[in-house]
Amino acid sequence: MKFIVSSTQLLKHLQQISGVINANTVLPILEDFLFEIEKNKLTVVATDLETVMKINIDIEAKDSGKVCIPSKILLDSLKNIAEQPLTFNIDKNFGVEITSDNGKYKVMGENPDNFPKEPVADATNAFTMPSSALVTAINKCLFAVSNDDLRPAMTGVFFELSDKGITCVATDAHRLVRFTRLDVACPKTDTFIVPKKPLNLLKGALPSNDDELQISYNKNHLFVKHGGTELVCRLIDARFPDYKVVIPTDNPYKLTVNKNDFQNALRRVSVFSNKSTNQVALTISGSELQLAAQDVDFSFEGNERMTCQYDGEDLQIAFNAKFLIEMLNAAETEEVVIELSTPTKAGIIKPSETTEDEILLMLVMPLMLNS
Repeated sequence: MKFIVSSTQLLKHLQQISGVINANTVLPILEDFLFEIEKNKLTVVATDLETVMKINIDIEAKDSGKVCIPSKILLDSLKNIAEQPLTFNIDKNFGVEITSDNGKYKVMGENPDNFPKEPVADATNAFTMPSSALVTAINKCLFAVSNDDLRPAMTGVFFELSDKGITCVATDAHRLVRFTRLDVACPKTDTFIVPKKPLNLLKGALPSNDDELQISYNKNHLFVKHGGTELVCRLIDARFPDYKVVIPTDNPYKLTVNKNDFQNALRRVSVFSNKSTNQVALTISGSELQLAAQDVDFSFEGNERMTCQYDGEDLQIAFNAKFLIEMLNAAETEEVVIELSTPTKAGIIKPSETTEDEILLMLVMPLMLNS
């Protein structure tokens, strides 16, 4: 079996899917790419048993066949080969010989029959959405996903589908992000939880433009297709907590601040906070916001003042500065509105302006104030 492919094109596509492969796998074959050649088309597959990613490339080939090639040595060699056509020759014992303009490289492949089979897309529900809509949703939610394996439902992003739109929710019990797109119509009302890893891979592989994504899902798997790239992942089989009950319905005090100024002030002041809590206390009165942090163990202390617009009673409330900084990144407006009520109730962060297709709400739990 023999085929010819552009070195840079192959490298670019392999790098897109190589993130699926785990560094220390139980099965050696999971460290390989599966190459499938059929009628001038090469399909390369990578899997970790939970997630499968594959890409299609046009090549020159006379015959068809399959082979597994170790991913690390293939990627390392391609990174150092300049743009040129490469000829791959595969013998019947799965030995792979790669010929470039000036060199010849040999690597031992493996039997493709041992490569895990990918899940079958049966009994699926399908819908389409713009690529940028999914990329935006992932970017806005992923940071709030929990890393606690004891709560599997929270280790992914919860998708709520309806004919009126799609809502993505992520929480780690300290903060919550809810992002809704109203320009996506799904065929039926449904919910599922997508793990963090495949979402990270999609974020890197999908363009942030209006290309249509083909999305389908069944009870166990999600299937995403964009051009020649496909991703299949196992869904998290767990019940997502009822997030609606934790979102306060009445937060009467409204604090409006310049996002960048607030974020930079938090970064400066949090340097002096306790490293385990990252606590920064906000004291709001009139049009002044004071930020204070201290680490009693080391006698560190940091204070700053900034102007704000505030509608409400004077209030002192403390938050984890790291959480606030990450959440402010998700708001893409010049100003943000923080809705508050008492020092023990969750604060809600919203962009000051919203577009007609997107609604973003972020919630952060307060910390006990150091007296």
